[in-house]
Amino acid sequence: LDLHHEAFGADIVLVDMQATALVPAAAAVRAAGKGRVETRVCDVSNYDAMRALADDVVKTLGGVHIVFNNAGVGFGGLIWEHSAQDWDWVIGVNVMGVAHGVRVFTPMMLAAAKADPAWQGHIVNTASMAGMINAPNMGVYNVTKHAVVALSETLYQDLALVTEQVAITIYLADL
Repeated sequence: LDLHHEAFGADIVLVDMQATALVPAAAAVRAAGKGRVETRVCDVSNYDAMRALADDVVKTLGGVHIVFNNAGVGFGGLIWEHSAQDWDWVIGVNVMGVAHGVRVFTPMMLAAAKADPAWQGHIVNTASMAGMINAPNMGVYNVTKHAVVALSETLYQDLALVTEQVAITIYLADL
């Protein structure tokens, strides 16, 4: 899937929790193509923030065709030594961030597909190889990435029940 925005003529919205991380990322995307690039600060682990992001994207750009649920955090260590706060943080970003992305953007995509039989959309969820293998000292991260694989495989099945116009990909990035 070559998603170079110049080839697609796409507008791109880059999202991160940290505004400072968005500056070099946006500059790199702008340098690579001619499409419009915007940035937004958003905590993907917060449903209300994701809902507001989706509403803003629709208001600003008119809708979405491709959604990348790519946020991820993690750290190493023995699985029993991580605090409840560690678990909450990693699950919040890695699992709930993807779940919120699916929950807010999929209905928008399904509505677009229903309105236009030629419309096509795509959701890409990043799981990393940790969604398929269990490396030591990465227990919390592994658990969340397995959850992203299960969420994505279920989404594939659910979408197949209602449309062929929205596709799903699980991206298994290197650890």
